[in-house]
Parts: sequence; C-alpha cells; structure tokens
Amino acid sequence: MENRLKTGISNVTTLMEFVLLGFSDIPNLHWTLFGIFLVIYLTILMCNSIIILVTRIDSALQTPMYFFLGNLSFLEICYVTVTIPRMLMDLLTQKGSISFFACAAQMCFVLMFGGSECLLLTVMAYDRYVAICNPLHYPLIMNHKVCVQLVTVSWISGVPVVIGQTCQIFSLPFCGPNTINHFFCDLPPVLKLACGDTFVNEIAVYVVAVIFVMVPFLLIVVSYGKIISSILKLSSAKGRAKAFSTCSSHLIVVVLFYGTATITYLQPKPNQSEGVGKLISLFYTVLIPTLNPIIYTLRNKDIMVALRKLLTKILI
Repeated sequence: MENRLKTGISNVTTLMEFVLLGFSDIPNLHWTLFGIFLVIYLTILMCNSIIILVTRIDSALQTPMYFFLGNLSFLEICYVTVTIPRMLMDLLTQKGSISFFACAAQMCFVLMFGGSECLLLTVMAYDRYVAICNPLHYPLIMNHKVCVQLVTVSWISGVPVVIGQTCQIFSLPFCGPNTINHFFCDLPPVLKLACGDTFVNEIAVYVVAVIFVMVPFLLIVVSYGKIISSILKLSSAKGRAKAFSTCSSHLIVVVLFYGTATITYLQPKPNQSEGVGKLISLFYTVLIPTLNPIIYTLRNKDIMVALRKLLTKILI
C-alpha cells in the first residue's frame, strides 16, 4: 500500500502517497457510516441550496443579513464537498490511499474554506452590530457595494496565506510511516508525519490560527458585547426579544464553529489525541454544516415565511 520514491544520492525515502485510516478501526460499521454520511451530505446540499434559493428570489430577504447568509450557505456546500465525498469513497472501497498532491490540495481547500468561514462569520457579526447599534445609518453603511466588498475580502484574503502554508508543510520531508489516522488530510495529523524538526512550521500554524481564528473571534465577542449592551437599553420587551432572536442563531453557529476550530488548531501538538482530534474534526466538518441551515431556518421567521411562500408556488 505504501508508494515510495528512493533517491540514490542521499538514500532518503520520500513518500509519494498517504493512507487515510478513516474509520478502519470499526470495519463492521462501514456500510452504516456510509449510509449516514451520504444522507448527511445530501441534506447539507439540499438545505443550503434552499437557503441560497430563497435569499435570492424572495424580495423580503434582499437585505445584507440574508446576502451574507446566502454566501455562508454556498461556503458550507464548498466546505463539505472537499471532505465528505472523499470519505464516502473510502468507506465504499475500503481503501484510503491518497496521492501526495491530492492530500495537499484537500488540506489547502479545507483551510481556505475554513478561514473564509471565520471571516464571513465576523462580517455577519459586524452587520448585526451596525443594524442594532446604529440602525439609522445602517442602509448607508451596509450598502450593496460594501456588502460585496466584505464578502470578497472574506473569500480571497486567506488564499495566499493558506497556499503558502500548505506549500511550506508539503515541502517538508516525509520519510516515515505514511498512514494518517484521520478521514481527511487535516493539518495536525499530516504535520505529525513530517521528519525532522517541525518547530518553525508549528509556530507558523499557531500564528495563522491566531490571525484567522482568535482575532475574528475577539472581534465577534466585542461586537456582541456592544449588541447585548444596546439590546438591554431597549425599553420594549418585544423589541429586546426580536433583537435577541435575530442574533441568537448566528451566536450559536459562532460558538460551535470557533470552539472546535480553536481546540484543533491552537492545542499544543503533544497534547493532541488522534482519536479525539478525529472526533472534533468530524464535528466541525460534518455536524456543524448540517446544523447551520437548521439553526438559521428554524430560528428565523423571515426564512420560514419565505419557505412557505416558495412551497405554495411550487404546489399550486
């Protein structure tokens, strides 16, 4: 199963492919897991596609908040498509071999979409901050041009950083075991397989994680601190309830996503358990994208009304 290239000059063996162990430790459940993850993947595609559709065609949802939500839904589709189809194929064939280049590409896209989600969630928090704390100037501040610029920055600002980091990691020598105890090429388990001193690379990972995880998270905390302070000043109980309801869905998603991302990328390397790491990764790559559309639809009256209108049009 191992594919290696041996150079005669330095007598160093370089890996040409990796083997993703995935869920090979529970072989009796392969077909059950395949069925579960297939249903989850189709559910994510369907639910997020519906959100994109209703936010595009319903006139009542042509606001910055739903523009950002539509982008988040599209981002979730991209994010899960990088990992789940590959995982389904490995469960189906019971072979986890992945080429060196494919592993690098998968890691690059996972980090790219993950970083974009961190930034987009921050943008969504800023949108709620302006809407609640500065409502009179909201249409002027969050005009369509500004919204497009914020989304564009969220999508592309992390691309050069992620490409650079991926190239840096995969330029390391991989001369030991080629088995990755994971279901996709995530950064921590791949870095563990590198030969020699990886201290500089680990520092680079922490620096990037702080920039793309901790800084946006702190900005979100500050935004929600100001939002909660403004909501508590409202005299109307109904107004407070409405303001909290528009923010609660986003806050739940932020806590779930940032919590798992922080544990994965900011935990010291020696303290990382492969089994726990795999479980946490399953949480933020599969479970959270499944919960996001449910959280945003069930807790959002405007989306539910738009869905009923769409169903009425389809059925009549």
